Amino acid sequence: MPDLTAADLDRLYAPPAETIQRAVLPRLIDFHEAYVKQASFFCLASGRDEGLDVSPRGGPPGFVRVVDPAHVAFADWPGNNRIETLHNLVEDDRLALLFLFPGLDVFLRINGRGRISDDAALLEHLNESGKRPKTAIVVAVEQVLFHCGKAINRARLWSPDAQLARDAVVDRRDEGDAQRRVGRRRRAAGRRLPGSGEEGSLLSRRCPAQRVTRVTCPILRPARLSRLP
Repeated sequence: MPDLTAADLDRLYAPPAETIQRAVLPRLIDFHEAYVKQASFFCLASGRDEGLDVSPRGGPPGFVRVVDPAHVAFADWPGNNRIETLHNLVEDDRLALLFLFPGLDVFLRINGRGRISDDAALLEHLNESGKRPKTAIVVAVEQVLFHCGKAINRARLWSPDAQLARDAVVDRRDEGDAQRRVGRRRRAAGRRLPGSGEEGSLLSRRCPAQRVTRVTCPILRPARLSRLP
């Protein structure tokens, strides 16, 4: 079956309403800024020739700072040290931010160009509980828009009775044990072959890995924020 073309998509989907098109702005306005100041969680998309990445970012409300209507900034705090976003930004400065707001059925999206900064004044401005980040990411806004919350409603994301029980999925802390079991199975499968070398490694690579479902951390609650100096 051939891939769909742009003409096929135009035939299948109606164009966005004019009101939706007008809502995509090149700069933040006060309305956007009020939401950013209350934001405690967003997903950050970046990429380069080697592939794409989406990184979760969270913090107390106000951890994303509105520098001016054309720029926002946030600290890059330690995580698993893969620093995929930073590596991507070195090669490709395009970024996309998708904000979620606990309890609200709306998304805020910011698309733009990012750069990595180690400016001392900025890092001090982004400190939390007296701790300064090693670097920060400054985003030059190119597009900002609100996105309807149909996905949140379909997922019933904020409904108390839709929250997962802790025992509904494998505990994330068991992931290391699961990976070690898979490694042992692969090594054993390779050893059972009559020959050695490439044939053994091929069977090892084909051994299916056990999937582990991750449980996300709870999102912080919004709090009252003060205007940035």
